[in-house]
Amino acid sequence: MGGIGFSELLLIFVIVMILFGAKKLPEFARGMGQALKEFRKAAREVEEPITEVKSAIKEETEDKELVEKTEEHHVES
Repeated sequence: MGGIGFSELLLIFVIVMILFGAKKLPEFARGMGQALKEFRKAAREVEEPITEVKSAIKEETEDKELVEKTEEHHVES
């Protein structure tokens, strides 16, 4: 079970041509492109805050580890 091959894509293209006609195809493709663009934009808007939180947690963890190492060093001295 692999991905969609050339023959499947060709069949889908033929079905779309039959359903929508050659004149509507550019309009349909433009609409699909716009939908994909909006989807990617929404995905980025969701992903950015998550990435920021991950970075903040990582920095906080690194700072805490540094403080612990410094305290251990002072205790040993």
